[in-house]
Amino acid sequence: MNRGAPGASRTAAFLTALGTTRAVYEVLRSRAPGNPARWRRSNYAGRTVELYAGPATVLGAAAGAAASPARGAVTLAVLAAGACGAYDDRAGAGDPRRGFGAHLRALRHGELTTGAVKLLGIGAAALTAGALLKEHPLDRLLAGVVIAGGAHGVNLLDVRPGRACVAVLALGAPGLLRGGTAGALAAVPVGAAAAVAGADLGERTMLGDAGAHALGAALGAAVVAGNGRAGLALHALGVAAVTAYGDRVGRTVSEKPHREGRPALSPV
Repeated sequence: MNRGAPGASRTAAFLTALGTTRAVYEVLRSRAPGNPARWRRSNYAGRTVELYAGPATVLGAAAGAAASPARGAVTLAVLAAGACGAYDDRAGAGDPRRGFGAHLRALRHGELTTGAVKLLGIGAAALTAGALLKEHPLDRLLAGVVIAGGAHGVNLLDVRPGRACVAVLALGAPGLLRGGTAGALAAVPVGAAAAVAGADLGERTMLGDAGAHALGAALGAAVVAGNGRAGLALHALGVAAVTAYGDRVGRTVSEKPHREGRPALSPV
């Protein structure tokens, strides 16, 4: 392989993710399918924003992943995470339960909530992607945890305008310095997030669960590609801690706004 190949792969993944995300976003803005009201939500401040950034980043990140050396594994993880998130965006808005614990308890009683669909669907896709990216069984398990944890972690941040996009840009940018597959995969979420970050910060659109989960899964895949077993273990512990903390905070936040008469803000 020549010296220019890793850089070319990174550039191709970035430009594909950036260009596809932006193109899909503009198409949806001009002629979104269905009732326009389906694409509108109220944000934390009560302002009306549109959900166009969600499907745009899902398709942009998937296209960028398809242009990377690990195309099959990461495209699967991104599309599955985005699909599960989109389902929750549509069907889970009125569910008062917050935190994975509440959804797992409901599942034990025979009720399949949207949160449980996300947990099971993204988890299965992440483990499958991990199995395609790594060879040793333990590495595959750790990779699955990191990818699923990345998807959930970015979603936890998506409660204020631009926060998730800025986090993806900040966390993914150092990976662009890497060569090979890791660098190319880091370019995927960075390119997709960069395409909609301005509109997100300007409170014109929002990622929703679809976009946040897709970007997080792509970011997790980049971490997997750039780390061996020790690094994977450390990242897996990190995302587990973040998940536990977010689960606890999510329950607290969901209770307080209800007591104060404001809508609950929780990404779970």
